[in-house]
Amino acid sequence: MDKKDIMIKVENISMRFNLGIEKGFSLKQGFINFFDFKKRKENKNLKKKNEFWALKDVTFEVNKGEVIGFIGSNGAGKSTLLKVVAGVMKPTKGKIEAYGNICPMIELGAGFDPQLTARENIYLNGAVLGYSKELINSKFEEIVEFSELRDFLDVPIQNFSSGMTARLAFSIATIVDPEILIVDEILSVGDIAFQKKSLAKMMEMIKGGTTVLFVSHSLTQIKELCDKAVWLEHGVVQDIGDCKEICKKYEKFANSK
Repeated sequence: MDKKDIMIKVENISMRFNLGIEKGFSLKQGFINFFDFKKRKENKNLKKKNEFWALKDVTFEVNKGEVIGFIGSNGAGKSTLLKVVAGVMKPTKGKIEAYGNICPMIELGAGFDPQLTARENIYLNGAVLGYSKELINSKFEEIVEFSELRDFLDVPIQNFSSGMTARLAFSIATIVDPEILIVDEILSVGDIAFQKKSLAKMMEMIKGGTTVLFVSHSLTQIKELCDKAVWLEHGVVQDIGDCKEICKKYEKFANSK
């Protein structure tokens, strides 16, 4: 595969979080600790003890038009990895190169203002995704039609159910055909009819040549949609390869637990 066909290159990505929050900290206490070697050493050891590595030296490449599924147990680091690739989080170590515009469908509705109406949030969320007002104007009817929320356009989002919010967010996010689509569990939002509609929309984008990174706890969806799979456990890549083969290995692992 030529270099020009590579859409995403992830090299030795590691992501560290600090789970501990020091209690009772004050500027005075910080000044005292600065001159107290023993206390500084205790704080350093405590900080190290509370370190959690969500990702450890993750490396893979995604070629143009590929659909890559990410599988693993809860807490394996799948969602964190997608957020890092999408640019939502900055990795502690390693680097990522992406060759194309990215549409991240992660935590749908996170860019909404609950006090604004659905109509106002279409423009707000569209702006967050980098869409111009002219583009949103031209796609407004398409968004409303797809979301099936025409009767609720002037209702504040805070009065929406989680399914309605996700439907609106999905409808806004998919008005363009991105080169890279990052999807985290969004095909399980809304009712069954809308899930089928979302899946059909995503299949349309895949057939159009969109490169997709897809996280789902549904191995059935992974097998149906993906060419390759990346299996993560505790932030470490266990295997990468043909989707059905990797899913089979993961199922064997999960059933043995």
